[in-house]
Amino acid sequence: MAAAIRPAPARRTSSGASRPPASGRPEPFWAGYDDERLLDVRMRDLGVTLEGSGLEPLLEQLRSELAERGLEFRPHFWLSGEWFCPDGVPGIAIPFYLAHPRLARLEEKQTLEVEGGTEEWCLRILRHEVGHAIENAFHLRQRRRRQMLFGRSSVPYPKFYLPRPYSRSFVVHLDGYYAQSHPDEDFAETFAVWLTPGSRWKERYAGWPALRKLSYVDSLMRELAGVTPLVQTRRTVDPLWRIDQTLRAHYREKRRLYGLDRRKAYDDDLLRLFTAPPGDREKPTAAAFLSRNRPELRRRVARATGEYQYTIDRLLKSIILRCRKLGLRLSRSEEETKLDFALKLTFYTMELLATGRHRVPL
Repeated sequence: MAAAIRPAPARRTSSGASRPPASGRPEPFWAGYDDERLLDVRMRDLGVTLEGSGLEPLLEQLRSELAERGLEFRPHFWLSGEWFCPDGVPGIAIPFYLAHPRLARLEEKQTLEVEGGTEEWCLRILRHEVGHAIENAFHLRQRRRRQMLFGRSSVPYPKFYLPRPYSRSFVVHLDGYYAQSHPDEDFAETFAVWLTPGSRWKERYAGWPALRKLSYVDSLMRELAGVTPLVQTRRTVDPLWRIDQTLRAHYREKRRLYGLDRRKAYDDDLLRLFTAPPGDREKPTAAAFLSRNRPELRRRVARATGEYQYTIDRLLKSIILRCRKLGLRLSRSEEETKLDFALKLTFYTMELLATGRHRVPL
């Protein structure tokens, strides 16, 4: 199991009181609130900071990785509503919920996951965002070779993209084959693979067209080793302390954007198909059952809908994770359950096709 972001060690305040591990400060006023009450807190009033949080050692590790490559560039960081690197800014916004475990629990309740919620996952995203930030710091998007290999940044971002899982023209770093979504994301993903310690990218991508991109990034970063960045601004965009909306409004907007309300509605169907704890402990878990039948289910639904097996498999993966989270087990025979679930999965797939959400949103 991947390690969750760990709280920082307790510190001592000037008064001698032991600071709690999550933020390096006395616990915030909302730490003991239930979800409903916490959702009505304004984001600007959360008062969380990077200092003293479990993010600090990860940011330090990232700086060490850049230093080991001889790069002078050091991005700046701030808390905001989501992950992003603004155009022209050599810095990175980190989502607020990673700064305190209570906020991470709320994030999971509201969205069913905590993006970047483990040390490995968080570092993967950070390395990707550093790829954007270093392009801003050195105006790399203007370089002709960069444009030839990755494409122009002026290409409009699509609202959705449909990945090609078997393409060897792109590296694979973040989920969803994110490098395929836009030239800027292609560069950031390629940089992240190059930066990752022990990635052995020369062996991993031998024979792939993507190796040309990795070799270019390697030579480019060698050129920039020891060079002072051209852009020195420490500007922040949408810092948490300026966001006036409540957490309730934030999550309402986020669920609408990513279709999360529909994903949460899957729970009702799953609870009808399977049994929740304390179910019969002798029965197979729903997650194990679906994992075992995953190839057959995606082939069957692909034939029925005409959709790519990749799309169906992504949906299946999220459902399996949800079954594991809920602790569900079979309540009927395997054959009966398989038939009923295949019908539900067909319905879900057709619904995704109608809404466009089978493609990865940006």
